[in-house]
Formats: sequence, C-alpha cells, structure tokens
Amino acid sequence: MSFIAKQLGFAYGLQEANFEFPRNGLITIAGPNGAGKSTLLGILAGLRSPYRGSCTYAGREVRQWPKREFARRVAFLPQSVRLEFPFTAEEVVLMGRTPYARGWFQTDEDRSAVQDAMTITDTLAFRARDFRSLSGGERQRVILASALTQRPEALLLDEPATHLDLRHQLSLHRLLTELARSLLVVAVTHDLNLALQFSHRVMVLEDGRLAGDGPPQEVLNPELIARVFGVHATVHGNWMTYEA
Repeated sequence: MSFIAKQLGFAYGLQEANFEFPRNGLITIAGPNGAGKSTLLGILAGLRSPYRGSCTYAGREVRQWPKREFARRVAFLPQSVRLEFPFTAEEVVLMGRTPYARGWFQTDEDRSAVQDAMTITDTLAFRARDFRSLSGGERQRVILASALTQRPEALLLDEPATHLDLRHQLSLHRLLTELARSLLVVAVTHDLNLALQFSHRVMVLEDGRLAGDGPPQEVLNPELIARVFGVHATVHGNWMTYEA
C-alpha cells in the first residue's frame, strides 16, 4: 500500500475518512463543490496540516516526511499554473527536477528525466516555445511532464481536465490511464463520465464524508448520483446521461 488514512479529518472540508490506496492504478475523487475533494488531495500532497487522525505514505505520516524527500516520491499538479516570465516549455519541465537540485547546473540525470518526460507527454515538438504561447492542452501536458521529471511513485492532480476541450480531456485521461500501470494516479474531477470511463476506482465525497468508494460501475449508480449530485442519471455501460 502507498497511502493509508484512518479517521482522517481537517478543520474544514473532511471528516473521518478511512481508505487505503494501492501502489498503482487511477483513482478518481469526485463530488459536488465544497464536498472536500481538494482538501483531501491537499492532505495527501502534504500541503494541508495539521490534519486529524492518520494519513501515512509508505508507512510514515505525511506531515513527518521531509519536504524534499516527499517531493521525490509524490508529485502534485494544481488546477492551473501561471508563469509571467518567458520560460520555454523545456525550462518549465526542468523545474520539476527541483527536489533533486544540488546547485545551479543541470546534471545528466536531469537532462535524461526531462527527455523521458517530454517523450511520454508528446511535448518534444514545442520544447523551445515560450510556455505562455502554448494552448491549454499543450500547457497541461508540459506541466504534467514537469511532474513526471520527479520520477514519482504517486501523482496527484487537482481537476487536470479543467479548461480543456473534449479532445484534450480524452487524450489526457488516456495518458493518465497508461501512467497508472506503473504508478499511483489520484485525480480530482467534476466530470462523472471521465471518472466512469477511465478510473479503476472512484471515491465520492459528500459534505466531507465518503459517500461511495469502489469500482466506478458500482459506485456511480443512479441512486448515489441522485442523492449526492441532485440529478437523475441513466448509465449506459461506461458513460451516462443526466438531467436535473
């Protein structure tokens, strides 16, 4: 196991959560606004403290991990990243190597990690372009590449498909599914169809509590969706339609 939570809570947004995450797989955290999704992800990323109860990674409380050591093992992607300076896409990706930095100069390992990450995310073609000139989908892939240069064991993403068009949403989630073969990927989303189609496991939060946790086809049923989201859903295999 990687993350284990017992009676996990926070001052706001999360109450008495209990769960265990495996070492790999794509886990989606879903729920309406204010349900506690970002709070939970922030605790897992070591960004929300002090929390109540226990949240361990690899057997050690998240709050007790040295920041640099933790960042080498767990990568976090916020909803959006704004850069005001003229960094190239490659320079942005290189920033992901910060947890390994020992000076001002790049190492062979840094360059290898950047090359691998940009290959995986298909961003090599615009490595020399100004990050600010990229489209939303291109930026998202560059930021993901930056996280992958950490060569993490776990990847945490807060609504990674926000502001992306449908094609780029699907492309990103296919990539996350591929990455989840070898590492743990935990993603917050509002899109239940993406959760249903791509996740190995779905956790649904309601008012800071776990309302459902398990395989997407079992958890995302019409009864739970009506209760938690307030809409009527019809499930058609791995996609659904809904109406108020």
